[in-house]
Amino acid sequence: MPIQKTEKIWHNGKWINWDDATLHVLSHVVSYGSAVFEGIRCYETKQGPAIFRLREHMQRLINSAKIYRMDLPVSLDDFCSTATELVRVNKMNSCYVKPIVLRGYGEVGVNPLNSPIDIYMACWHWGAYLGPEALAKGVEVGVSSWARIAPNTLPAMSKAAANYMNSQLIRMEASFNGYAEGIALDSDGHVSEGSGMNIFLVNDGVLYTPPLATSILPGITRDSVIQLAGDLGYTVDAKRITRDDLYIADEVFFTGTAAEVTPIREVDGRTVGAGKRGPLTGKLQAMFFDVVNGRSEKYRHWLHYV
Repeated sequence: MPIQKTEKIWHNGKWINWDDATLHVLSHVVSYGSAVFEGIRCYETKQGPAIFRLREHMQRLINSAKIYRMDLPVSLDDFCSTATELVRVNKMNSCYVKPIVLRGYGEVGVNPLNSPIDIYMACWHWGAYLGPEALAKGVEVGVSSWARIAPNTLPAMSKAAANYMNSQLIRMEASFNGYAEGIALDSDGHVSEGSGMNIFLVNDGVLYTPPLATSILPGITRDSVIQLAGDLGYTVDAKRITRDDLYIADEVFFTGTAAEVTPIREVDGRTVGAGKRGPLTGKLQAMFFDVVNGRSEKYRHWLHYV
């Protein structure tokens, strides 16, 4: 999924050309992964480009930075207005917006506090993360041999770059085993999340998802789906899920900014339900795309129009 260049990137309050967004090789982030970031989708609607739950994503970015003692000179409102202008400057109808807060070139020791904070924000076109056919047909996944980061090691509440080394191991293993994605268990053996997406399962008409205590990122799309399911009258239970729960579930699906709402048709070679997108997954997926494409009045407040 190669990146398609756009014209401008925002850096510390200034607009720079795409090719000028460079770092010194000895920047703290290169050696130590000292960055936090966000991924936000902007959708094309009849009312114009609309960024999905912009404030919630930017607040999570600020929270991530706070956990790692990164003092930000940019307010929540400033982050939101910059994202809006970024989409406008690059003349995008739909895109993926990525703000990054990182430790730059300063000192080379582990202690990050004397390295400067650099803030970038870029956008580019990004289609369906697991392919457009996955949204309709679902994907085959495997439970990873790599566990998610344990509590009190790296904080899962922060969307930190270092966490995604763990995600890379999960994703690469899945690829080498012939799967589209992997599902990681937490340090206690309970279902956590995918390499970069949350997970839900349906059993006997009840929707289940792992709780925050299982080392998951508090997903914005996860939260959205919980609210949409409530609108449909379904019970949503955030509870610890075991590996075998996945095997006997009626439906399983991923949620995330990149993954959106993607059905899972097979786990570890075991067919999920009827081996295709389940009925509740289909309803939630349709509701989600109605919202992000500007067709839902009730959740119009989730869209930030450019």
